[in-house]
Amino acid sequence: MNFLKFKNKKLFFENIAISKVTTRVKTPFYLYSLSQLRFNFNNFKKSFIKINPLICFSVKSNSNLKLISELKKLGSGADVVSIGELKIALKAGISPKKIVFSGVGKTEEELDFAIKKEILLINAESEAEIRAINKIAKKNNKIVSVGIRINPNISAKTNKKISTGKKDNKFGISMNVCLEIFNNQYHYEYIKFEAISVHIGSQIMDINPFKKVLNALSNFNKKINLIGINLKYIDLGGGTGIPYSNSDKKFNLKEYSNLVLKFKKTNNVEIIFEPGRSICGNTGVLISKVIYPKDAPGKKFIVIDAAMNDLIRPALYGAKHQIYPLLKNNSIVKKNTEFVGPVCESSDTFISYNKYQKLNEGDYVCIDNIGAYGRSLASNYNTRPYSAEILINKNKYKIIKQRQKLESLIN
Repeated sequence: MNFLKFKNKKLFFENIAISKVTTRVKTPFYLYSLSQLRFNFNNFKKSFIKINPLICFSVKSNSNLKLISELKKLGSGADVVSIGELKIALKAGISPKKIVFSGVGKTEEELDFAIKKEILLINAESEAEIRAINKIAKKNNKIVSVGIRINPNISAKTNKKISTGKKDNKFGISMNVCLEIFNNQYHYEYIKFEAISVHIGSQIMDINPFKKVLNALSNFNKKINLIGINLKYIDLGGGTGIPYSNSDKKFNLKEYSNLVLKFKKTNNVEIIFEPGRSICGNTGVLISKVIYPKDAPGKKFIVIDAAMNDLIRPALYGAKHQIYPLLKNNSIVKKNTEFVGPVCESSDTFISYNKYQKLNEGDYVCIDNIGAYGRSLASNYNTRPYSAEILINKNKYKIIKQRQKLESLIN
């Protein structure tokens, strides 16, 4: 995280001491850096400048309207997977011609809305969906641009719960079935097949799965060219990971860019990317207060007011997010220290350290790298309100989504 640093023992995000925000806003709360968001998007864009792709931010990673609006200003499109996300993207000012709609279970209502809005692409994931699109397009008397998501049966070498490109995953269709659909495209008179898309998983740190995908796509594109299918786009999805600890290496965007540039020239197509985590993952932190320190045999629990309903990634994926005190001190507890939340689940735990500085009731801590799949995966479990979202811009901050009122949950 480029903008999260200690200064004189105080933790700063951009030019603001986070402790200053805790005097005005009830914890827990999400805190985002606008500078980091801009840096990440521009860095991604610069890395692929020779390719000039359409960058469609994956709205499922973070659907805050203000953040999407800021990305729109930088030239971003949107990758959406629900009618709600599509409406957020449109409200943020993103042009329909920069929106792709993915997902295995689009309803008739969602498809009808997307067709009426004339978005760039609907990425279909089954034959049944293609038939549904054609039927709804006919009703609307519109020719609809469609991409077909293929499943290349390639391992992403990532957590199995976020792997999407193996044949036993629910996503996409096989290349053989896709070829059959293209061979029978005359059945779909209201569809224009303009793309194939692929997304093999999330938090991928190894370049090799992407190499395999590009090789498979090149071979497949040659096959469909022989039957007269000349695609306008190849949607390469997202999936590039970020470091969650100091020992994690950064994903090599430059190497990936070189591979994609060669692929683009060989296949004569336009490229679409759908990055999410790599754009917003390290833009956010979750700020929490210590409720109680609690001694137990062989360890010390630090019970904080953030919980698995605020950040479910540790419970769901076994993810490790580092935790920092907002104020450093020189008192170190040489005992296993485990940070846990108040929710009535043993899985409501964040991370353990062999030693940690002494923390007291009322102290504050910062959980890092929660900009992606932090707030967007949050819930009201244990009847806990959604936390506020706050945006920092240099030395100023403002609430961009208010904390949910408890009364709204109990009426």
